[in-house]
Amino acid sequence: MTDPEAAGSGGSDRDGIADREVVAGGEGSSPDACDTPARKLLFDLVSIPSPSGEEDAAADRLREFFAANGREAWIDEVGNVRAPADDSVLLTSHIDTVPGDVPVEVKPADEDAYDLDALAGTDGDAVPDAALWGRGSVDATGPLVSMAVAAVRTGVSFVGVVGEETDSRGARHLVADRSAAPGAIVNGEPSGWNGVTLGYRGFLAGTYVNTSESGHSSRPEPNAIQHAIRWWAGVEDVFDPEDPDTPVFEQVTTKPVSFDGGLTEDGLAVEATAEVQLRVPPSRTVDEVHEIAEGQLTTGTVHWKEPIPPVMESPRTPLARAFRVAIRGTGGDVRLLRKTGTSDMNLFAAAWDCPMVTYGPGNSDLDHAPNEHVPLAELDRAVDVLTAVCRDRR
Repeated sequence: MTDPEAAGSGGSDRDGIADREVVAGGEGSSPDACDTPARKLLFDLVSIPSPSGEEDAAADRLREFFAANGREAWIDEVGNVRAPADDSVLLTSHIDTVPGDVPVEVKPADEDAYDLDALAGTDGDAVPDAALWGRGSVDATGPLVSMAVAAVRTGVSFVGVVGEETDSRGARHLVADRSAAPGAIVNGEPSGWNGVTLGYRGFLAGTYVNTSESGHSSRPEPNAIQHAIRWWAGVEDVFDPEDPDTPVFEQVTTKPVSFDGGLTEDGLAVEATAEVQLRVPPSRTVDEVHEIAEGQLTTGTVHWKEPIPPVMESPRTPLARAFRVAIRGTGGDVRLLRKTGTSDMNLFAAAWDCPMVTYGPGNSDLDHAPNEHVPLAELDRAVDVLTAVCRDRR
């Protein structure tokens, strides 16, 4: 189905359309290895700090890239870069990164992180080890750039969203603002150029708070801190898998992320606060996990944040099939993935009934890491795969 937003510049007849020539746009120099529009755009965007809440400069550079290629694009009220066109496919990834200063430079890739021989292909070329190092090169500026270039090549819709690393405000706004689902969605996160992510666990976060009267530490009655510890111990115990060999993706995993407690300033009470997170597999619902966690309470209150449901897409959709064909056609052995974390794809799946996957260059083990980097040849392969998929789906 096609949304009215698809009427923007860049749409065209679906029959026999050749890929469009892409220009880099933007001014300034980049390393010699960054000699294609995709590589230059990646270098530029990784060079612009864009932690969540500070995406404006990177969004401007991305919008400029579309304008240089004759595509209508604008920045919406929450900061998303919108470039609507042929809505048979919507390519979307996030502009923001986590904080962290990783020097931006082109140097050889870590051979333990990437299969460089597979990237070299079978045409006798030398091993392509040049990689761009820098914050966001993997999560998720590499996927973002591969999608922007593929969108220009093929004339499909594109949105770069903000805030994915914090509250997913960009994706939430996109879902609320669109009048209909696109024909298919490819969400951008690192899967490796030959990997396709079909599933993510859901996410439930909350804040436990409790207060008890102060008293001498020799008294046997539990205070608020003990109540908090006992509640969380009960939650961990109830979700502990019976079979220790259960894959992590199929478990509810529990994680306290902060704990604070002690006497109030007036010395009359003991307070305790705990920030907690639970990851929810597709075999269970967020509501079910919420009810079980609440059931362990004997005292205190949990203030739950808006949950994110799990998602598991079929490998037999036309979109998944198009990725398998494109990856094999580019010389890769296809890997179908399930991720133990959460992404904007969870929100899209909850809102829209259309085929979707997550895809992008980069090794996700390097997400948020001090050695975050992506081989430039991997970026090139991902652009080719996405281009082939979009042309298949148009």
